[in-house]
Amino acid sequence: MTKVINKSKIAIALVGMFAMAGSATVAAQDVSALQSEEAKIHESMKRAQSKIDSLFEQSQELLFEYRSVVDEYENLKVYNDHVARLVDDQNQTLASLQRQIDGIDETKQGVIPLMYKMIDSLEEFVKLDIPIHKERRLERVQRLRDIMERSDVTTSEQFRQIIEAYQAEMDYGSGLIAYEGKLQFEGEEISVDFFHLGRVALLAQSLDLKNGWIYNKETDSWAALGDVYLGSLTKAIRMARKQTAPDLIELPIFAAERAE
Repeated sequence: MTKVINKSKIAIALVGMFAMAGSATVAAQDVSALQSEEAKIHESMKRAQSKIDSLFEQSQELLFEYRSVVDEYENLKVYNDHVARLVDDQNQTLASLQRQIDGIDETKQGVIPLMYKMIDSLEEFVKLDIPIHKERRLERVQRLRDIMERSDVTTSEQFRQIIEAYQAEMDYGSGLIAYEGKLQFEGEEISVDFFHLGRVALLAQSLDLKNGWIYNKETDSWAALGDVYLGSLTKAIRMARKQTAPDLIELPIFAAERAE
């Protein structure tokens, strides 16, 4: 009886041991499962954090791009406003030019008769003036008349050349000028050096320096120059050609007669 009881106790003990061993195994498995799950959670958290970091970087890039777009928009707005003002100004200029173009025909109607009058006045002035380069000046007047009849010369160019001719006439009235030419005196053509002091006096001297003449505007003729003035005339011609230094000279001048 006692042996049976002991065997039963041993059996119970063994069952208890097996039960404990089974519980330990289950517990170990639970711990391992927990560790595995924890590892998965950590890995998942790492992936989540990495994704969060990536999204944050993307959001920063988008914010930077947004700010760049805003800045570009502001710059474009300023530029567009500037261009709009330029366009408005150009439109006003075009409108002004169009009004001027529309009035060209009317302007020509007034300018062209004026140019013909200017040419006529210039020719009359040359004929009445002392004969300084008279042939050359009359040829210039004729060229002006010729271009007025040419369709390939614009009105503005015609007017410009007329103004240049007037300017050239003004230049004859200043300074000391000497040039070679031919003098008609008492039916003889003589090679001379002409000299004029503006439009105050016009004289001529033979190339051998032995004879001189002075133009009398009142009689529209040449008169012989006294020998006493030949040296001064020679010096004046050299001064005009910058062959000698400027100096005082004595030359005769026909004074205009006063009306009574």
